[in-house]
Amino acid sequence: MIRAIISFIVAFAVTALVGRFLIPWLHALKAGQTIKEIGPKWHMNKQGTPTMGGIMFIVGIFVAILAAGWQDFKAGDFSALIVFAFALVFGIIGFIDDFCKVKFHKNEGLTAAQKFLLQLAAAIVFVVLLRYTGHISNDLYIPFFNATFYLPWVVYMIFAAFIIVGCVNSVNLTDGIDGLATGVTMPVMVFFVAAALVWSRFGVGVLSAAAFGGLCAFLIYNFHPAKVFMGDTGSLFLGGLVCGLAFALDIPLILILVGIIYICETMSDIIQVTYFKLTHGKRIFRMAPLHHHLEMGGWSEVKLFTVFTAITAVCCILAYLGIMNRFPV
Repeated sequence: MIRAIISFIVAFAVTALVGRFLIPWLHALKAGQTIKEIGPKWHMNKQGTPTMGGIMFIVGIFVAILAAGWQDFKAGDFSALIVFAFALVFGIIGFIDDFCKVKFHKNEGLTAAQKFLLQLAAAIVFVVLLRYTGHISNDLYIPFFNATFYLPWVVYMIFAAFIIVGCVNSVNLTDGIDGLATGVTMPVMVFFVAAALVWSRFGVGVLSAAAFGGLCAFLIYNFHPAKVFMGDTGSLFLGGLVCGLAFALDIPLILILVGIIYICETMSDIIQVTYFKLTHGKRIFRMAPLHHHLEMGGWSEVKLFTVFTAITAVCCILAYLGIMNRFPV
């Protein structure tokens, strides 16, 4: 618990400090966000807001796990570094995407196919590494029922790759208004801290606490009206981190509950696109994903942030109740 608190404090302090220097530097580089013309018209005033701000909490988290996780490293537990490295791979993919957008002054960077193949490769390598280090098994844990379901290794690999790539892009899709992805992911990290500590997975707990601290500090700059956006650098990193922690604790199905907002955002987008194509131009939502639909219906960005974060917090409490009997104390 003490090391988790230290990790939180260090990540918060470092992220907040990095932000003081990074934001002016991004302004100087003219690394501003390009806003899609098809989006809400009032979002156009966000044009030019610095992006790639996810670098702030990535640095903060890394410094924190080094400062608070050295005892785990000495004991041979490198789970925090493995999960961080996995998330960082996605962050690098996002950084390349952001860099292309900034350099060429357009809203699209890497192609969808390029991002998918890179993410799929990262997911496969990560799952193989977790299996090799003994962090996961073929027995898929089912929350609330306290039961497991055996999957052949090949089937588990396909399942894991699908979950990881889908979840990472869902987090990315949620990052559409000021502070939303940040706020929604904060209670998810608190959930992972609680689960890791109660199961004595201290390395994972230190990493989760660092992520929570980093996001709290980032919110200072990212809350409406945002001074900086996390960009794909931050959102893909967070997506990788959420998935990585779930698989490192061998509870991937819990993502359905703790990631309920991510799922709703993605499903709204899929439904919108599918219905649009089937009906030759008709729409179910005013605009997809879900947060834009609600925004165009009169919800403010602050209300969206508050409601979506609160829903996630409630679901995280339920998720904890669903897994607390896995390893009875």
